[in-house]
Amino acid sequence: MLLAVVCLSFSIGESYAQKNDFGNLARYSKQNAALPKATKKDKRVIFMGNSITEGWVRTHPDFFKSNGYIGRGISGQTSYQFLLRFREDVINLSPALVVINAGTNDVAENTQTYNEDYTFGNIVSMTELAKANKIKVILTSVLPAAAFKWRMEIKDVPQKIKSLNDRIEAYAKANKIPFVNYYKAMVDENQALNPQYTKDGVHPTGEGYDIMEPLIKAAIEKAL
Repeated sequence: MLLAVVCLSFSIGESYAQKNDFGNLARYSKQNAALPKATKKDKRVIFMGNSITEGWVRTHPDFFKSNGYIGRGISGQTSYQFLLRFREDVINLSPALVVINAGTNDVAENTQTYNEDYTFGNIVSMTELAKANKIKVILTSVLPAAAFKWRMEIKDVPQKIKSLNDRIEAYAKANKIPFVNYYKAMVDENQALNPQYTKDGVHPTGEGYDIMEPLIKAAIEKAL
């Protein structure tokens, strides 16, 4: 009887865990398993991010295919979730370099109340994990945004983004890590994402990705 209860509890717990994969580690499990083992010659590059990265792969797939880049963006995710899946989606794939773009959904409070120290700490932790596994890192700025349409109650969005970006840039400089400033190239006079590059104020259009691509490609080529 006791064994049956234990087995039932385990089954329920396992089912619950599968339905509540906070980090969404299963999102790319099949794609990861299908990748050939990386060699030093491959110089594999992984883009770790949220919907901005996921949308990039969908909008400009040729940019990733032609350069051999691998997108590991998941819409809506925060840096907390990036950190949870960093081993599965980055370390275990043995890339030469990882591009990290984190912070937009943290400021939007998609998973919890925004705390700059925690978000910055998550970015530092991912950087340290990569370095410990001999993976080069490129850090990137959070893209500008004036507000989030799905969370209009969030105040001072431009100020929060600017403050986080300043910290990421300072950390990168102090630790000799390449930093790509998408923000500077895409912000308008109102500290918002330039409307030429977006339809919703947060996510880039194809024209927005056109601005980002030469910036990140140049940084990758220099780093490798």
